[in-house]
Amino acid sequence: MQTILSPPGHYRGPSTSNLPRVSERKRAAAVIVRDGRVLMVHERSRRPGAREWWTLPGGGIEPGESPEQAVRREVLEETGLVVQEAHYLLDMPYPSGMTSVFAVTVDDGEPVLGIAVDGPEAVGLDWIALPDVAAPAGTVPVPPMIVAVPAIVRQRSTTK
Repeated sequence: MQTILSPPGHYRGPSTSNLPRVSERKRAAAVIVRDGRVLMVHERSRRPGAREWWTLPGGGIEPGESPEQAVRREVLEETGLVVQEAHYLLDMPYPSGMTSVFAVTVDDGEPVLGIAVDGPEAVGLDWIALPDVAAPAGTVPVPPMIVAVPAIVRQRSTTK
């Protein structure tokens, strides 16, 4: 599923009525695209059952921190990459809090998995191919914020 933005800040994607209740927590997330692929973080719940998912780099906004400061900090903490530019795209609901999403460019280099001290356990990073989208001029494709892991894991295990 792909979300296309028109004017910044206007969510024009699939219905969010089936999402779990959104926490009051505020978050920031980064869309980092390189060579037609978006950088995603593979996370695992620390709760019983250890569910897994892929998500955009990002996390909670600390007290006194702006959303842009938070996205810069989170990208560095989770991927080791330094943000060059961060352009606000939109706010969108996310189960762990309303999330300010930014289109981010980073310094050259490959990402390195950071160590999560709280929240889900970070278990991997990967550049995930974006589907081809006929996006109108002036719009930005935004990948889904969570991608189910089982299908990806099965796919990778059969190609190795």
